[in-house]
Amino acid sequence: MFANLQPSPADPILQLAADFRADPRERKIDLGVGVYRNDAGLTVIPKAVKRAEARLLETQETKTYLGLLGDVAFSAAMIDLVLGDAAPVERLASIQTPGGSGALWMLMSLAASAAPGATIWLSSPTWPNHRAIAEGVGLKTRDYAYFDTSTGAVDFERMAADLKAAKSGDMVLIHGCCHNPTGANFSAAEWAALTEMALAQGFTPLVDIAYQGFGDGLAEDTSGLRHMAARAPEMLIAASCSKNFALYRERTGCAVVLAETPAAARAVEANLKTLMRISISMPPDHGAAVVRTILADPALRAEWESEIAAMRGRMLTLRAALAESLRARTNSDRFDFIARHRGMFSLVDATPAQVKALREDHGVYIIGDGRMNVAGLNESRIDEVADAFAAVGL
Repeated sequence: MFANLQPSPADPILQLAADFRADPRERKIDLGVGVYRNDAGLTVIPKAVKRAEARLLETQETKTYLGLLGDVAFSAAMIDLVLGDAAPVERLASIQTPGGSGALWMLMSLAASAAPGATIWLSSPTWPNHRAIAEGVGLKTRDYAYFDTSTGAVDFERMAADLKAAKSGDMVLIHGCCHNPTGANFSAAEWAALTEMALAQGFTPLVDIAYQGFGDGLAEDTSGLRHMAARAPEMLIAASCSKNFALYRERTGCAVVLAETPAAARAVEANLKTLMRISISMPPDHGAAVVRTILADPALRAEWESEIAAMRGRMLTLRAALAESLRARTNSDRFDFIARHRGMFSLVDATPAQVKALREDHGVYIIGDGRMNVAGLNESRIDEVADAFAAVGL
């Protein structure tokens, strides 16, 4: 059966993590894999999560199946967190998923089933798994321009020009906030313009929001998405709890569909249940139960919001410090964009040779396309990273 099976290419991000672990140097620095670390280098469990888990341990009386939709109270809480009252609830369908990746798989599979051979437009660059999932479920992919390396900002003019070719029946994947890998976000005016394009051309937005709360705030990070949802006849949303609840290994996510009518929403829900049944049957419960517990309890929610604000504030501090250190070492303002970016990532205009030199000569690990995880920095070692960047000619 497997005689002709060839090895699949290694995922570049996961391969970099393996290379980092195998590196014996004590002073190595991991700016590759997208996890938040505190100044001690630890990805800690938030106190609110620990308290919610303790409560579940004491009160949960069964581990029986929840059903194909998973924890429906969790999904309702996620809809409120992401959408607020921007869209009428009767036009929404949702399902708990194994992480944000599971939500993307469910939504893209749904689209492939509803419109075989449909095209999904992806930002260039984007998170590599977007393309892998899309092609894996049979969607066609096209790229649209997104990032201007000379300014470190969204190149909205080129983006809009590319998306003029997106038509009714196409999907356009949009990062809800904290764009991965660039860190460059839309302005409110650009969200409004993109919404008008969707309405005029008839394409369906698919918004991947994996970092809510890591940009400018929980509400601020969804303002553009909510503006779009208030006007769009159809919209798909993949939401992840991996980063903002630090539930990475619990694989906690939610897929939400805004349909044109309540009847269409119920048909979507039925199809999502079928997709769940034929894929993993039912989603895992623990992470969703933790999130639901936190969002339903005012004290736990306040504690969680305080913790995510602290993480966000630390990332902004790291960004400002790194930009300042790079300015001093390069005698240039070309890295000032790092301080303006939001979320975990920024994209530096590095050649493959420079990325290799950072890793081999200085023990600084970033992704091959120049993506670095600012949340992996240690404040005491920022000058070290800046020295390494300058040494390789960045």
